[in-house]
Amino acid sequence: MPRFAANLTLMFGERPFLDRFAAAAEAGFGAVEFLFPYEHPPETIADRLRENQLTLALFNAPPGDWAAGDRGLACLPARSVEFRSSVEHAVTYARAIGATKLHVMAGIAPPDDRAASNAYRESLRFACDRAGDADLDVLIEPLNGRDMPGYHLADFNRAADLIAELALPNLKLQFDVYHRQIMHGDVLTGLQTLAPIIGHVQIASVPRRGEPNTGELNDTAIFDALDRLGYSGFVGCEYRPVGSTEEGLGWFALYRNRG
Repeated sequence: MPRFAANLTLMFGERPFLDRFAAAAEAGFGAVEFLFPYEHPPETIADRLRENQLTLALFNAPPGDWAAGDRGLACLPARSVEFRSSVEHAVTYARAIGATKLHVMAGIAPPDDRAASNAYRESLRFACDRAGDADLDVLIEPLNGRDMPGYHLADFNRAADLIAELALPNLKLQFDVYHRQIMHGDVLTGLQTLAPIIGHVQIASVPRRGEPNTGELNDTAIFDALDRLGYSGFVGCEYRPVGSTEEGLGWFALYRNRG
């Protein structure tokens, strides 16, 4: 049975962020993930996890100035110093909150921009080196151009090639089913082919990014496939509830398992 992690950036948004930990635990989740926790001291995040007996599945390194349009810094040669500082900040958080996986966003640049591609490789080498000191896996996630126009990593095959080229033991693929379906389709084959390098899976319905099994995919079949493939990581619920989070958790009844 898949182990699901509630994404606290998108789920339980009816509550302040720090109250979402208790809400996720009460709903039956044993794990959580979130994007950017940096408005809160890491000790506070750690307390919420411990109080609610929650495992942290994943969080993101700082992406730069999100409000100004930044979507990561790793592929931006002119901001390499800022990127390295962001990784150090994320590793400090990871140590304090007990994280084991860190998503590093690429940034906005054409995929065929050679300078950006070279900078991305060097950034990932640095991130994996620093994260390795904290026993962290670094994850890279292809994002579709409809939701994230201009994103540098917009192809699953390119992500797989990059992981193979760099051959860094703690560099893994973040396989988001929503993005995969929009970019390539063929989700089940993709999971099977890429299983050896997958470090984390995320789910949302397509095309509206709502609750599982409310779109064009049979998400239950995807969960069954993950079991057949022996995937033992978490499945992050990175979806936008159509109504209140609790009202949309009918899909979760079969999987509710705090153990």
